[in-house]
Amino acid sequence: MGPIPNHIAFIMDGNRRYAKKQGMEEGAGHKAGFLALMKILCYCYELGVKYLTVYAFSIENFKRKPEEVQCLMDLMLEKIGELLKEESVVNQYGIRLYFIGNLKLLSEPVRVAAEKAMAATAKNTKTVLLICVAYTSYDEIVHAVQESCKDKRNEIEALYASKVSNGVTEGVEEGENINGTIEHDVQGSCESSLSKSQALNTTIACNGVIRVEKKKGVILHAVQGSCEDKWDEVMSRTSNGVTEGVADSKKKQWMHPTIKLVDIEKNMYMGVAPDPDILIRTSGENRLSNFLLWQTTNCPLYSPSALWPEIGLWHLIWAVLNFQQSHYYFEKKRKQL
Repeated sequence: MGPIPNHIAFIMDGNRRYAKKQGMEEGAGHKAGFLALMKILCYCYELGVKYLTVYAFSIENFKRKPEEVQCLMDLMLEKIGELLKEESVVNQYGIRLYFIGNLKLLSEPVRVAAEKAMAATAKNTKTVLLICVAYTSYDEIVHAVQESCKDKRNEIEALYASKVSNGVTEGVEEGENINGTIEHDVQGSCESSLSKSQALNTTIACNGVIRVEKKKGVILHAVQGSCEDKWDEVMSRTSNGVTEGVADSKKKQWMHPTIKLVDIEKNMYMGVAPDPDILIRTSGENRLSNFLLWQTTNCPLYSPSALWPEIGLWHLIWAVLNFQQSHYYFEKKRKQL
């Protein structure tokens, strides 16, 4: 009826309710859920689905009872070991593993095991399984913004370094004046920077690396900064009849790095995979629960009433058929973005 989805994401909901429903001991529902995951993994491989993402452990889950959290960590450690066994589904089908999320929040044994599993399967290419642990979308977005800011800062500093590495300023000490060029590396407030600028008869930008050229009292060049609103003030203080009239042209040289959408997306935890085509949440719930909020703008949500350990081939086939029926509509929506 249409193309096979490239990426299916799952919110594995209902493990505890399943255990209670079956009269099982605490933790048994999660073990049953792992078996259901292996089953779904096989079905998706046979269908030709390239990417699978599962929501295994939210950052919010750390708020549960300590003994339950520890039980889940122990289970995770055990199951990661099982995934790496030679006879496992992962090795049979050539599946690459990614553990997605703030892995620093995991216990050290689990984090080390996750890193080992990713390294051991790095050369597998047939199918990709992304396991979200210690994950929320809020945390992912904040992380992406922070990393994008670091990347942009490094980019600017590299640009600055290339500009001063010209055989004249290379090796110049901070604050030294060589051939009319004053080199300064300033970390501080606008107020302190401005007071220094008065003393030097030059311009210093706060929170950045600055190169300022001064000749006969005229400010010739300034690189990087975040205090544009102080520019006119500094220019008026350094104005001596020669500098007047150059303020407008100098403003244009003041660099304003911008962070674009592509910068954010490449720093997402989920940047290693395309956006999901289908999101399936078991147990009949329709909430996203802080999962893949960025990536599921145009992704249909399928909510079978079955609890996660009860999910079967028919539930998966039904979700794929519904996706195929609405595929062209969602493709049109994506192209409009």
